[in-house]
Amino acid sequence: PPGPMRGGALPERLRARYGGELGIGLRPDRPTVVMNFVSTLDGVTSYNTPDAAGGGEISGFFEPDRFVMGLLRALADVVLIGAGTLRADAGGAWTAQAVHPDGAADFATLRRQLGLPRNPMTVVLTASGSIDLAHPGLADPTIDVLLITTEEGARALAAQRVPGHVEIRVAGKGSVRPQAALPILAERGAGLVLCEGGPHLFGQLLAAGVVDELFLTLAPQLAGRSAATPRLSLIEGTAFGVADAPWGRLVGLRRGGDHLFARYQF
Repeated sequence: PPGPMRGGALPERLRARYGGELGIGLRPDRPTVVMNFVSTLDGVTSYNTPDAAGGGEISGFFEPDRFVMGLLRALADVVLIGAGTLRADAGGAWTAQAVHPDGAADFATLRRQLGLPRNPMTVVLTASGSIDLAHPGLADPTIDVLLITTEEGARALAAQRVPGHVEIRVAGKGSVRPQAALPILAERGAGLVLCEGGPHLFGQLLAAGVVDELFLTLAPQLAGRSAATPRLSLIEGTAFGVADAPWGRLVGLRRGGDHLFARYQF
């Protein structure tokens, strides 16, 4: 029999905007992990330059893509990111209203209907602890923050002023396995974890077999790459062979202009 579902029947305006319902199954054994990425036709997810490091330049800041990002954040208990993703967005916060302000009221209604707090928790994986706690996405007291790090990283973070809404949790020495975050988040009652990358984190979670779904926006541009101009792809730092490469099942496909919005289950 089908298990519990997060979402399903959306509020009317969100349902009309999305073009239907959106429900994500919740696992009984661990938090469900959903990835959300945008890539070019040739698989580039970041131009990897100081002025164009995020997904906005990849999507062309396409409003429907930002709406889907907001909707997924509105459904999630947690938004999980790596430290590189945090640094790439110097001014952002990982909330629904931050990425799509026009939908703020409807996203808030959805979270109230689901019995969720105002904002999802922001969880950052950082081995070194070399992140700035004054970052706007970490400094806002209305957003609970959990930093999962190493013993060394915890010492580095403790050298800064740690606000009361920020928790530091040690989950390794020297390095942090991303899948180690899941039992920590399960302790906090998280049922749905939305991971927004980056590509190294995606590869590690995929290799650990803990990615349940991928929402992938395919933007109609070609970026290319060269030895002199390296650019991040959908997966970095992990390579699969023919025998163990994960295959997804296409469970949804939408079109917005010339962009495609695909949903895969693993």
